[in-house]
Amino acid sequence: MEFGVFAQLFVPRYERDIDPMAEHRRIMRNVEVGVAADRTGIKYLWCPEHHFLDEYSHMPGPEVYLSYVAARTERIHVGSAIFNITPKVNHPARVAETVALLDHMTEGRFEFGTGRGSSTTEVFGFDIDDLDETSAMWDESIREIPKMWAEGQYAYEGKYFRMPPREVFPKPYGHAHPPMWVAAGSPPTFAKAGSLGLGAFCFTHGTPTKIAPLIASYKEAVANAEPVGQFVNDNIMVVTNMICMEDREQAFEAAITSGMNYYTSLQMRWLDNIPKPDGFPVWPDLIPEPTIDQIKKASEIGMVVVGDPDDCAKAVQRWVDIGADQLCFSPTTNNMDQDSIIASMELFGREVIPQFDTDPVHRTTRMRASAGSPAAAGSPTAPAPVG
Repeated sequence: MEFGVFAQLFVPRYERDIDPMAEHRRIMRNVEVGVAADRTGIKYLWCPEHHFLDEYSHMPGPEVYLSYVAARTERIHVGSAIFNITPKVNHPARVAETVALLDHMTEGRFEFGTGRGSSTTEVFGFDIDDLDETSAMWDESIREIPKMWAEGQYAYEGKYFRMPPREVFPKPYGHAHPPMWVAAGSPPTFAKAGSLGLGAFCFTHGTPTKIAPLIASYKEAVANAEPVGQFVNDNIMVVTNMICMEDREQAFEAAITSGMNYYTSLQMRWLDNIPKPDGFPVWPDLIPEPTIDQIKKASEIGMVVVGDPDDCAKAVQRWVDIGADQLCFSPTTNNMDQDSIIASMELFGREVIPQFDTDPVHRTTRMRASAGSPAAAGSPTAPAPVG
């Protein structure tokens, strides 16, 4: 099991109402968390691409944030979760160029996560009339982008974009392109991700028991993948909350007072492609914050990773048992103070990570290396990707 952090860039309006610099402070807090993750043994730093989603995510350009953090770190892999690759939002050739340049700037530490937008607010803002049609747009782009990294000219006449003969530069760093991922929510998406040889971001809420069939579906499909890229990225990442403190009762108290469900309420406000359970609060009504007993039960069954290091290790083990490859935490989508967030990450890094992640090399680096022959890249002098 490997670990990551998610820099969503949550900027609550109630902070902006009293502090005109609140947005900037939140941006820089996410930078600090990314830098701290590098020194605590966390292997991956992810951030999304979102547009127009007030409070929920003020992160429209993951390449800006990730390149800045990469320059201040040494080991952590930085990844887009996601780049929106629908042509009306980002032309596929521009995506291919940006990914390859990030790959060079990080010397092989970039992870290429993809998606198609997560709400009508975003999608319709880019002159796309049908949210469902973005699936076909993504299908077209995901197959074409890897072709642009090959030597020689590329040309394409498709339904959603076209391109005259041009050679795309730069080529990726080393002998193979960065690992490729896709956001997954519904059961068919997990199987599709696996069949295409893509890593999957599990953005579905629930307990390990609920998520287990989705992971099984992915693993069954990825075993027989026909990859759209040079190699299969057999990898599934799950997102949850983590608070690790020496005093377990203090950790549970921090969880119920951190406002984590305010963020979930925002998610349900904006992401209208996610089905809502019957009776779910409709914005501006909020999901109630959990009680102490509820958060203890959630940690016990692995739904969140909260408590002392022993509690956290037991929760992590539940994800290991169902085959998850990476557990990712969103430390700044709440109201915890920055010192407590970083102290929690440091304790988790000292006491919990070594129990599960004993390989100094990133899983994605090993998979990339499997395709990393000079013949595959057409570049006999290209360096191998670093870990």
